[in-house]
Amino acid sequence: MQKLSRLVDLSVRLNSTLNLDELLQFIIRTASDLLGCETASILLYDEKQPHLFFAATSDPHADQLKQITVPIEGSLAGTIFRTNRAIIINEPGKDPRHYGVVAQKTGMLVNSLLGVPMRIRDQRTGVLEALNKRDGDFTTEDGNILSVIASHAAVAINNARMVLALQRALDKATEADRLKKDFLTLASHELRTPLGVIIGYATFLREDAEGELSEHADHVLNAALQMRVLVEDMTNLTLLETDGLIYKPRDVAAQEVLVATAKEVRTLAEAKAQRLVYDMPEEPILIHVDMEKLVSALVNVLNNAIRFSPIGEQIILGVRWEGEGALVWVQDNGMGIAEDQLKTIFREFKQGEPSLTRRYGGLGLGLTIASGLIRAQGGKIWAESEGPGSGATFKVYLPGPGAQSG
Repeated sequence: MQKLSRLVDLSVRLNSTLNLDELLQFIIRTASDLLGCETASILLYDEKQPHLFFAATSDPHADQLKQITVPIEGSLAGTIFRTNRAIIINEPGKDPRHYGVVAQKTGMLVNSLLGVPMRIRDQRTGVLEALNKRDGDFTTEDGNILSVIASHAAVAINNARMVLALQRALDKATEADRLKKDFLTLASHELRTPLGVIIGYATFLREDAEGELSEHADHVLNAALQMRVLVEDMTNLTLLETDGLIYKPRDVAAQEVLVATAKEVRTLAEAKAQRLVYDMPEEPILIHVDMEKLVSALVNVLNNAIRFSPIGEQIILGVRWEGEGALVWVQDNGMGIAEDQLKTIFREFKQGEPSLTRRYGGLGLGLTIASGLIRAQGGKIWAESEGPGSGATFKVYLPGPGAQSG
């Protein structure tokens, strides 16, 4: 009855933990106690280099044993594994199948051995051995008990291995994702400055140059502007999973946010001879936001207005009190938005219509990112337009001082 109770306890324990080391140690301790033997060992099969290796043992020479591999041919453990049958043998040292290397390297004397295969369904995974029974010889009942332990152990070890493999795969994927984001962030940051210089000089040359030189300046400027779009998309890719961002909201003047936003895109606007005009009161309009992330959101909205507005147009950045918060808007005189696209424009990879992607470039992520960053702070964003050719106004409602965002 006591043995049955221990086997039930073993089953519960093996199904309650996925820590492989803990499982292995508990298995060999249980086997040693139930069979009344000096030591127990688990040898697992290595498929890459076909042999058995000591995964766990209660033997004092554990460190040495774990460095020894046991062949499938020419060893008792290998015979148990190959034939898928239990072996009970006294004086195993006299058996021709005995693998003497273990005794030579550890000095371990084996007087009696009981070994059973470990398997899951028809798949063999290793061998569970019990050595040197303290009272008498190993019996058939001992073999049955060890076989039950081995069956439970094989399933538990396999589950733990699968979970471990999955965790490692997830860790690699997480690390790869982190490296990708770090690279995109670094690359986009490092490219912004030289692109700004190129755009600035190309704009200057286009204004002062004549004839063929002016055309060359136009080509340089257009290429730089296209590159700037790609840089912005690289930045947006790192912000695509907005749920993982940490927000640190504080009370800040909306006017300060708009000025910081305009500063980020001024070079781009000047390259198209566009004017950024403010429509805002002198009295500070306080909002409760994470300023850095709100600027990132509004930069995407303003970039969108610049890209889809003709050369020389005016773009308005405005703010006013609205209820208990503030209403911020970006108004352009660009190509406008069809009524059926006013809501879908914020979806990932959406850019009005497929042909616009080819014409204006970009992945169509900017407004998606802006929406995510704004909504995560308790704000709202929407677009208004009277249709194609009538320009568009993007409006953002933001919480006032002391509001709880998110």
